[in-house]
Amino acid sequence: MNNWKRALTLTLGGAMLAGLLAGCGSKPSSSTPAGSTPAASTPSTAPAASAPANGSDVGDPVNLVFSIAAVPTDAHGAAQKVFKETLESISGGNMTVECYDSGTLYGQDTETDAIKNGDVDMIYSSASWLTDGSPWISMFTAGYVFQSYDHMTTVMNGDIGKQVFQRVAEEQGILPLGCYYLGTRQVSLSADKEIKVPADLNGVNLRMPNSDAWVFLGKAMGANPTAIAFNDLYLSLQTGAVDGQDNPLPTVQSAKFYEVQKSISLTNHLVDSVWPTINVNTWNKLTDTQKNWVLEAVEAGRKACDEQNLKTESEVQDFLKEQGLKIYEADVAAFADHVLNTYLSDPISDSWDKDLLKQIQDMA
Repeated sequence: MNNWKRALTLTLGGAMLAGLLAGCGSKPSSSTPAGSTPAASTPSTAPAASAPANGSDVGDPVNLVFSIAAVPTDAHGAAQKVFKETLESISGGNMTVECYDSGTLYGQDTETDAIKNGDVDMIYSSASWLTDGSPWISMFTAGYVFQSYDHMTTVMNGDIGKQVFQRVAEEQGILPLGCYYLGTRQVSLSADKEIKVPADLNGVNLRMPNSDAWVFLGKAMGANPTAIAFNDLYLSLQTGAVDGQDNPLPTVQSAKFYEVQKSISLTNHLVDSVWPTINVNTWNKLTDTQKNWVLEAVEAGRKACDEQNLKTESEVQDFLKEQGLKIYEADVAAFADHVLNTYLSDPISDSWDKDLLKQIQDMA
């Protein structure tokens, strides 16, 4: 490893050690035109106060189709409804939201293409689903880049996040509007097995979401990653098609994975998030007032999602223990060193903005 990689790895590993000692209806027709991907007009730096219902900039009524893979009991599933209710309220009915959850409209593997094609207006996305069109964003999929919830939300809901989201819009024609905390991902298995160091994952068939970025993270952690859609995960665990999975503990609870698992190892390998994302053509058709209403509703959803997940994370371990699961503490420093070395030694990191990465780490 060259001197830069060694220094960065030591910096990241040291920071980690110090910081740590996803309403239903029928399928709609295409709501926005597919085609070229004009740049999105940049959102306001902060949600503006709602304009009066009779304001000159209100614009024509708009209905947004919002499709997610998450179940409604997930915090970000519930936040979809908060977004809908807030937007419809503050717009006085000028803007309405048609919600689909649980992959009933588009599944996790197809929703990104759907929003790019204009078949839906909004989805939850994240860096891991955007690497095909923006390889550089794989930097945000690497394990142990963010050290905590506060670190992640400060970066992604601040100026850096806005720059990242605007670049995605220019490259892919979809615009993330904010960053919701999904939770910190852990490893859970169908067997009672302690995962202390990466070597303990050798030979473990670990379910990962179906994208190259997710699969790489599984390999970097030392596991044998198996790509399976979220909606198929419970059955895959139940039948033994995979040995385990990685998800934040609130998801283990809400999706009832604890019914088919026996142990959890606290690896803290990814401070995970989802990004409410809109088709750029849809966004550019909105008036400034409508855009600010959307941003205000996004922020209401973020607060609801983050607060619920933070509360659940503080309580969920006791619940999972009551269900009979064993919970083990992994050697986080050993995982951080192994995972980061793997990324920095692989061409996957060639497209990264190393100066930006250092800036992010300095904010930890």
